[in-house]
Amino acid sequence: MYKFGRSVIHIFLSIFGGGVRAVNRNRIPSNLTGYVVVCTHRTWIDVLALGIAMKPTPLYYMAKKELFKSHVTKRFFTSLNAFPVDRENPGPSALKIPHKLLKEGKVVGIFPSGTRSSEETGLKKGAFVIAKRSGVPIIPAVYRGPTSLKGIFKREKIIVNFGHPVDLENYQMKDANYVLQTIQDRFHDLEMEIDK
Repeated sequence: MYKFGRSVIHIFLSIFGGGVRAVNRNRIPSNLTGYVVVCTHRTWIDVLALGIAMKPTPLYYMAKKELFKSHVTKRFFTSLNAFPVDRENPGPSALKIPHKLLKEGKVVGIFPSGTRSSEETGLKKGAFVIAKRSGVPIIPAVYRGPTSLKGIFKREKIIVNFGHPVDLENYQMKDANYVLQTIQDRFHDLEMEIDK
């Protein structure tokens, strides 16, 4: 269902929108498996764009538990490789599920701002904690493009720009804020690259 859904969305964005352009995807080592991708979060569209930009690698998303309330939506989002997390009171499953996926060599996508925002917001520690405990690097990415369906139909270009891996091997849990600031700085640099 995930690959089918991603293909349908990709075709839709290509026909009715400006398409999705993955920039600097080669910064992700081809032999790298099991890592966390963190991306800026301004709209629901960036979730779709990140999945397309990661092709052919499937992405497993951390999503707010409210999306899984009904049986129908739970089946739908689960089929799209999403798993629930309680943003207000994250329990053991918030770490257990992504840890298991990463140990299996899968890629987990996290939007560390925790909420959609057009403003620069502080990053939450979840991505760092998950990546550090799983012994995997973090790949930063930024989204540039429409924030609504109107923007898609106006054929605004969608760009996802990837950064170099952030290796956490030499960092400890106490260094979380420093690493998060490093990622925030990477986001800024990646945005500036798009503008060049």
